[in-house]
Amino acid sequence: MSLHNGYGVLKCHAVIGEKELGKGTPHYQVHVKDGQLSYRLAINVRSSQKPFDLLYFVDDNFQHFITDKLDKLDFGLTKIEQSDRKAGGTALDYIRANLFKVNQMKPLPFNVPGANNDLNELIDSLIQRAIETQAVVYAFGEPWKDKEGKADKVFPEINPSRGVHNIHMNQGNSGQFAGENGVFQDGGLLIHYPSASGSHDHWVAAFFAFQSQSFHTDDRTGNPIDTRVGTEPISSSLPSVKARVRIVAALVNPRGEDTGKESVTLMNSSPEKVDLSDWAIADKLKHKQRLDGLSIEPGQAITVPLSGENVQLSNDGGIISLLDSQDIKVDGVSYTKESVLEQGWTIVF
Repeated sequence: MSLHNGYGVLKCHAVIGEKELGKGTPHYQVHVKDGQLSYRLAINVRSSQKPFDLLYFVDDNFQHFITDKLDKLDFGLTKIEQSDRKAGGTALDYIRANLFKVNQMKPLPFNVPGANNDLNELIDSLIQRAIETQAVVYAFGEPWKDKEGKADKVFPEINPSRGVHNIHMNQGNSGQFAGENGVFQDGGLLIHYPSASGSHDHWVAAFFAFQSQSFHTDDRTGNPIDTRVGTEPISSSLPSVKARVRIVAALVNPRGEDTGKESVTLMNSSPEKVDLSDWAIADKLKHKQRLDGLSIEPGQAITVPLSGENVQLSNDGGIISLLDSQDIKVDGVSYTKESVLEQGWTIVF
């Protein structure tokens, strides 16, 4: 099971942004160009089923090793084949790639009277800024192309109609959309804004999901594995003690040889002791080091030495995940190549 027309990322420039305010399943529509061809981005702003309000999270200073890969892409549509949808690649996965913490997502109506208070306006502010600054837009989702001679229904100058939709999480679905589930095929918008001076340019990322989707999904199929659908972004559906164990630091680039000297620091902010038996630390390639025999006292932190036999933290950027005894992610962080340039420094998350 996966998106019917495949999955990919479109590298482009935004030309026009247009809000849809009607009933049904309105989208924020964007006319974009890759230098040769025109496309339409259809970004959902309302669900077709209750609860109607979408979940969103915007990171105004997005830092993740994936941006180094995106910079190297040619303008236009890059299809990401099934064999390439895996950790460490260019595909998005809200759960496994540690792009952000999913409990940061909040619901937002698509159309509310007043200024700057709904999802249409939030996306419009990002797109209008991208147009004004000629920022580079990366749209992840499902591509489509109509037959020759069929003009686009929103922007007729796009002929034949082509573009990207499903620019939202594409896993954890039940019911009629379950057939579109898959891992490492989530949609989203990443925008690379230039700076006025030519330095200190930065990335902004926008992620979207439906409240009806589950954030605990099977590692192979992307199907829900938790009946508590849609609850984690509002208030974590993980057991309360487990949810309060966090990755707070990591020594990724120690002095001298890395093997056997890397470490990850965990903190327990709960008032109860947490037994970490059968828990694991995982790297971006999903190699795991079990934490058998370890526990964390209330309010304390422990530093876990990595043996180097399984988990290895790449100096080119990567992710670190903390998994419980059911291999469900409790916490996850990411780091970039730039953050580990100097040996011996610990990254604090």
